[in-house]
Amino acid sequence: MRKQITWILIAVLAMMVLTACGGDDKKEEAAAQPAAAAAAPAEAAAAPAGDAANGGKIYSTACVACHGPDAKGVTGLGKDLTTSTWVGEQSDTQLVEFIKKGRDVTDPLNTTGVAMPPKGGNPAMSEQEIADIVAYVRSIHQQ
Repeated sequence: MRKQITWILIAVLAMMVLTACGGDDKKEEAAAQPAAAAAAPAEAAAAPAGDAANGGKIYSTACVACHGPDAKGVTGLGKDLTTSTWVGEQSDTQLVEFIKKGRDVTDPLNTTGVAMPPKGGNPAMSEQEIADIVAYVRSIHQQ
């Protein structure tokens, strides 16, 4: 009986040692990729993938009044989205967040003097629809 208890204790002890050693792989993996880990939080809440065709349809109702049917802007209202350096510098996630928030007339980056309403003035616009608009703008943007 004593031998059985000894073997059980040895087996439990061995399992505990093996379990304690099992976490090293994750620590080494995290240490090996510090730059990737630091960049991950910024893209953690990435925008959903957009559908450019659907985005074009939504654009034609929500954005066309200020940015024009060809997205080249309407003087005094909306900027040209086809050649905008600012659009090219933003990630899809940043553009989605920008469209959700809009740009107030008091924003120092507002050069038209006209507010861009959140969600293009459509409070019912979903995040997926905004991602579709971003995909459309990407498809017509000239680098």
